[in-house]
Amino acid sequence: MTDTSPYFADVSTACSNLSWNEGQGRYVIDIPENANIAADTIGRHASGANRDKPALIFEHDDGRVETFTFAEIDDMANRLAVSLRAMGVGEGDPVAVHVGQRPETAIAHMAIYKLGAVVLTLSQMYGPDTLLHVLGHSGARVIVAENTVWQRVGLDPLKTAKLAHVIAVDTPGDGMTAWSDCLDSDASGFTPVLTKAEAPALLMYTSGSTGLPKGLLHSHRVLHAYMPSVAMFYDLELERADAKFWSPADWAWVGGLLDLVLPAWMAGQTVVASQHRFDADWAFEFMSRHGVTHSFMTPTALKRLAEVSESGKSHELALRVVCTGGESLPGEIVRWLDETLNVTCNEFYGLTEFNHLIGNCRALYPVRPGSMGRAYPGRVVDLIDDEGNPVPDGEVGEIAARDDDRTLFLGYWGDLGVPERLRCGQWLRTSDLARRDSDGYYWYQGRNDDLIKSAGYRIGPAEIEDTLLRHSDVVEAAVVGKSDADRGAIVVAFIKLASGKEGSPELTRELQDYVKQNLAFYKYPREIHYVTEFPLTSSSKIRRGELRRIAEQGA
Repeated sequence: MTDTSPYFADVSTACSNLSWNEGQGRYVIDIPENANIAADTIGRHASGANRDKPALIFEHDDGRVETFTFAEIDDMANRLAVSLRAMGVGEGDPVAVHVGQRPETAIAHMAIYKLGAVVLTLSQMYGPDTLLHVLGHSGARVIVAENTVWQRVGLDPLKTAKLAHVIAVDTPGDGMTAWSDCLDSDASGFTPVLTKAEAPALLMYTSGSTGLPKGLLHSHRVLHAYMPSVAMFYDLELERADAKFWSPADWAWVGGLLDLVLPAWMAGQTVVASQHRFDADWAFEFMSRHGVTHSFMTPTALKRLAEVSESGKSHELALRVVCTGGESLPGEIVRWLDETLNVTCNEFYGLTEFNHLIGNCRALYPVRPGSMGRAYPGRVVDLIDDEGNPVPDGEVGEIAARDDDRTLFLGYWGDLGVPERLRCGQWLRTSDLARRDSDGYYWYQGRNDDLIKSAGYRIGPAEIEDTLLRHSDVVEAAVVGKSDADRGAIVVAFIKLASGKEGSPELTRELQDYVKQNLAFYKYPREIHYVTEFPLTSSSKIRRGELRRIAEQGA
């Protein structure tokens, strides 16, 4: 459903690459022939009026603050790029970045893009199983990492997968390269690679409803494709003169990186960062201390802030706009931000594969608490039935985008192109259900597949089941999602134990820790039910719908 309502009449004046196409009768997002994320963000401002403006303010755990200008980050990225090229990194090669919200992460991203190589993002929340899978599958030979994190997960990176070069941003171990040595390179003759907009740039491994995480590949086009909707969910204030941007979201994922850091730098704005683990009281203090005006936070993080509402009112906050996505946001949180903190909250919706389909922009149209918002201009969005036919307003259908969507990913690593499971005629399927009212507002109704969305994370049941099955006491496991008021959904595991073993609170904690340590902390089952048999279909497949019903009932 293309939205040509008067709400959007002047939106192109605030979004430079959004224009009205008379022939198509809709807004379209204009993409340049050549694009490069480094050139379009830090590089865009490194030699202009913003060269000495802070691009990044980083607060250490001890309270020490470092500031990096656009020109400084660009220079260090050039030096790192020279070192990476000497290690054999060329166009299209994946380079892993396994560092948190630190300056080194920003510099590494810029350097890798400058070489026409591909940034492989790795979250520090990953356990050894996930690291081994991702690094093995991607074939990355170079990684920028914190040695202490690898020690914590019990792996030697130089003996992991195909890694040949480990650049340690902290104290390097034997055979590793010190970060400082990489920045000693002479970059006076360095020239960045000129990349096409369709050239690969960003590789993120993300969970699906089946199988192990897949490498989702985006091109340099993605940032240009995102900018109109990003401008809207930051309430058309992306270029506000006094703006400062911060997100507690991991820079290894879309929310922290593509929904905040890179768009802010494209607009010439300052990003504030910290590796401090999210805590609501600390977050209020941090935002006040640094004068944060705009933020991306997951609904779960916003709920945590609301729980200590009095703390928020006691601080001098510069916060103006919060955007949120990844899970459905309760309407009461929108009202709390508006009425208690005087902060605009714009929710948006999309997938990592194709994003920002629907959302809010209070500057252009009213926010209806509990609604996902309206279809963003430049997008063709509708609700369809199983055959791909649009459903009438008021009826529930699957959210779908057209298959020429500008934000569409290139495909999966080693398997480019749009997978058939996403296609339905001209439509791209999301597996998310919604209904649309007569005013064009969408209202989320749930999912129609097995993917679990919890606290902003995508969690696939298969990878948790595989991990549980490696435990000696488990002979069969099935994982489903259960609705949860706090996180949107939680992971629930049904487990059949080996002969002679019995379920107990102690075994439950052991199995939960087993998943935390081997897979990822955020993927552990918060509930475990022990069963002697599973409900099966006539073809002997586990009836997951029945397990979801049991989980919801708390049996």
